[in-house]
Amino acid sequence: MRAALGYDLSEMLRRDGATTTEDVRAPSRAGSVVAPPHVFRLIECESPASLPARSCLRGLEEVTFGRTSERSAEVTGRTLALGLPDRFLSTAHARLHRTETGWLLQDLGSKNGTLVGGARIQERLLEDGDLFEVGRTLMLFRASLPSAPSAPVHLEAAALAPQESALLTLDPAHEAALQRLRAVAPSKLSVLVTGESGTGKELAAAALHALSGRTRPLVAVNCAALAPTLLESQLFGHRKGAFSGANDDAPGLVRASDRGTLFLDEIGELPPPAQAALLRVLAEGQVLPVGGTAAVPVDLRVVCATNRDLKAMVAAGTFRGDLLARLQGFVLELVPLRERLADLGLLVSALLRRHAPEPDAVRFEPEAARALARHRWPFNVRELDQTLASALLLAGSHPIALTHLPAELREATVAPPKATLAPEEQELRARLVALFVEHAGNMSAVARVMGKGRTQIVRWVQRFGIDPLRPR
Repeated sequence: MRAALGYDLSEMLRRDGATTTEDVRAPSRAGSVVAPPHVFRLIECESPASLPARSCLRGLEEVTFGRTSERSAEVTGRTLALGLPDRFLSTAHARLHRTETGWLLQDLGSKNGTLVGGARIQERLLEDGDLFEVGRTLMLFRASLPSAPSAPVHLEAAALAPQESALLTLDPAHEAALQRLRAVAPSKLSVLVTGESGTGKELAAAALHALSGRTRPLVAVNCAALAPTLLESQLFGHRKGAFSGANDDAPGLVRASDRGTLFLDEIGELPPPAQAALLRVLAEGQVLPVGGTAAVPVDLRVVCATNRDLKAMVAAGTFRGDLLARLQGFVLELVPLRERLADLGLLVSALLRRHAPEPDAVRFEPEAARALARHRWPFNVRELDQTLASALLLAGSHPIALTHLPAELREATVAPPKATLAPEEQELRARLVALFVEHAGNMSAVARVMGKGRTQIVRWVQRFGIDPLRPR
C-alpha cells in the first residue's frame, strides 16, 4: 500500500524497530489546552532514514534531551525525557521548559552546543515554527496545534500500524482529516481530493481504494489527456460500428471500474458534454455506450482530484454545479508540504529508502538538513523526491551536504516570487513586512496591531515566506 504523502512506508515500519515508548499518556488535569505546543523530531542527520517522532507538551512543564543507547521517551511527573542514540549529544544536553512568556530552550553545557535557526545559543525563547538542533538531530517546535485529548504524549512513527501506512502522518490537523477519510472509505460516497500539484492526490485515491474493500481494481483516468474527439467513447465505451474505426465493442473506462474505483484526475479539464454524460452515470448507475440503445448497469465508486477551484469554475459557467454536488460527497484537502513541515521527516525517510541502495548508511550534514526544512517546496513531494534522488547521486558515499542540493535550496531567502501572488496578497505581504520591521520581528505585537490571532500571523508568515527577523 502506498502512502498518501508519497511512497511505500510499510517496509520502513517493519525495518525501523525503534524501542521508544509509543503511548506515554500525558498527566491528566482539568482545563487541558485544546491546541498545546508540540515538538517534532524531524531528521536525525546521522540516521536520516530513521522514522521521526512527535511529542505533545500538553500537561508538561519540561522536556529534556540527552544521549542514550536507543531512542526513548519517559514521563516523570510533568517532565518528558527524550533520549537519542546521537553521538553528538551530551548525556544531559538541553532542556525545554515552560515559563510565563512561553517555552524556553536552554543548553546544559553540552559539548557540541544547542542551535536555533543554525545559530548556537545558551538559551532562547522559542517561537512557533522554530527549528532547533540538539547534537545532530533537527527538531521542530510548534507553539499551538490541535490535539485530541486521547493523543499520546510521545508518538514514534515506527509504532504506527503498517496497515495504516497509506495514511501515515504525524501532523495532528492532517491526522484528523485522514481519520475522517478512513471512516468514509468503505462506503460508495464520492470523494473529491484537492491540493496543489505534487501533493499526492493519486496516492490518496489509491489509499482510499485499498481501504474500501471493493473487489475490482482502481482505474485511473487523466481527464486532461483524453482525446477530445474520442472522450465519450474512451469513458463510456462504444458499440461496434458506432463510428469510423469502431471495429469491435469496447466497454470504456467507467465499465472497467465496475465494482472497483474510478479515479478521475484533473476533473476540472472534463469538457461540458462529458460532464453531462458523467452526471447521468452517477445519477442512474448506468452507462450508455456510444452507438448503444440499452444502458448497462455499473457498481461505481468515483474519486476525483483537481488543483483547480471548481466552485469558481461553476460560477464562471465552465463546470456543472449539479455534477460538483455529486462529486463532493466528501472533500479531502491535501495541504502543501510547506504547511505540514511536521511530516518532512516521514517523507525524507521514505524517499531515502526508495532511492538509496543502503538507506541506513546515508548521512546528512546539518546544513543540508536545515536547508530541506527551510525550503518552501513549491512543487511539493515531487520536488523533494527529485532533490533527494539527485543529492544521493552527487554525494556518493559521502554525507549529503549543502553543495549537493539545488541552488534554490542553498539560497538564504525562501520567499516566493511576489509576481506569483494576487494583488491583494502582495498588499497583505507588504503590510506584514512593514510591521515586522516596525516591531523588530515581534510576532505577537504584529498580531495585536492587525487585530488577529497569533496563529493567523504564523500562517501568513509561512505562506508568504517572510522571515520576521529579516523581513523583506
